[in-house]
Amino acid sequence: MNRYKPMLAQSRDKPFDHPNWVYEVKWDGIRAIAYIDESLTIRSRNDIELIDRFPELQELRNLVDNVVLDGEIIVMMGGEVDFQSAAKRTQASDPKQIEFLQAKTPATYIVFDILEKNDEPLIDLPLSSRREILEDTLKEGKFVSLSMAVEEYGVNYYQAARERGLEGIMAKRKDSLYQPGARSSDWLKIKTVKTCDCVVFGFTLGTGNRKETFGALLLGLYDEGNPVYVGRVGTGFTDLDLQEIRDRLNTLRAEEPWFTEPDIPKDSTWVKPKLVATIGYQQVTRDNRLRAPRFQGFRTDKPPVLCSVTQIKPQKLEEYYAKRDFSQTPEPVGDPTPSRGNSFVVQEHHARRLHYDFRLERDGVLVSWAVPKGIPLSESERRLAIQTEDHPLEYGGFEGNIPKGLYGAGDVSIWDRGFYVPIQWLADKIEIVLAGERLKGRYELVRFEKAGEKEWLMFKKQG
Repeated sequence: MNRYKPMLAQSRDKPFDHPNWVYEVKWDGIRAIAYIDESLTIRSRNDIELIDRFPELQELRNLVDNVVLDGEIIVMMGGEVDFQSAAKRTQASDPKQIEFLQAKTPATYIVFDILEKNDEPLIDLPLSSRREILEDTLKEGKFVSLSMAVEEYGVNYYQAARERGLEGIMAKRKDSLYQPGARSSDWLKIKTVKTCDCVVFGFTLGTGNRKETFGALLLGLYDEGNPVYVGRVGTGFTDLDLQEIRDRLNTLRAEEPWFTEPDIPKDSTWVKPKLVATIGYQQVTRDNRLRAPRFQGFRTDKPPVLCSVTQIKPQKLEEYYAKRDFSQTPEPVGDPTPSRGNSFVVQEHHARRLHYDFRLERDGVLVSWAVPKGIPLSESERRLAIQTEDHPLEYGGFEGNIPKGLYGAGDVSIWDRGFYVPIQWLADKIEIVLAGERLKGRYELVRFEKAGEKEWLMFKKQG
């Protein structure tokens, strides 16, 4: 049985109708891939075992066998999806606490895809075929449900989700293949409110009935490894939240201030950047502050270092657009929405001369280099990398033939892809840690001073 990274979705602001798309509810829960054979394991997005935290999902053993399923673990409270309750359950470790939470806030596993059956991978089948197999394979149970899909009418479905107070909807191409680890335009998330995963860097003192807890959380995002202040959030908390959060903040106190913005109260308390909070907001102001922010809960499945300012920055693709005729090329046009991850992709490009395109997700685009002799695999290799125009995020999932006579004509296929952690990103030096299927470890790109402006040297580092 193979292991899979979850396929990720691009963002889109408005819903749409289309006969070649299907629409599902976007559940506000914990993304999880379940592997069911002789044993059962349910892995989070960052590959943490979840079955011990959600023992009721052992029910899967009685419903299906020898499959890999993709879905979302949710908790319903008062008829509404409660992300914070689901997140709290991922933090429980004491058996008695797990048993208590299971009884108080039982979870449901909403299954929306099947990736493997009887040791046969299904990811290269279109979504419509995978859906038929899933419906024929999975029996629903008390804690396991099948996600309902609606064809063509996305606008009405979005309005219904909005009226029910749901986070939004997912739009998926019927013919889309499952692309593990990729953030693809074949899947779109259309939210009723914008959200951003922020790092908590401190808190303000509370007054009135909050005197014993706190007033607001001070929020930041990372830009090239440096924290950037994006505002504070003081709404969305229950009374129980306030005390529990204050207790957690007290264990993370830091002495030195992270930010010096004049609108931050002087008596604020600073903390170590360990907590990631999902914040709903209306829009981003000109000075990169979240407008009308509202706390939606903590998440434990995302490292703080991946909470990048690219979540709220638009992409810039003028050069990419200028070089392409989209009435002839199958390459993606791109969707001008911010990114929410640190993906990378290497594409084998049989153009006039074979080369490999190395792309890093940053500021809502794929920053790109052409590497004529391939990515270095050992520490002794040094390779020339020529920087090209930025590409849209959707290009990370592109494979196909660019017709003869067009820019970049030739066959393009994905050689490797995964995620990266930025160590430093300077004007003349980029240091990263790659976590892909083929490429793993620390890499460095250094601008070639004696060559042209676009030429870099790429090599693998020790450790």
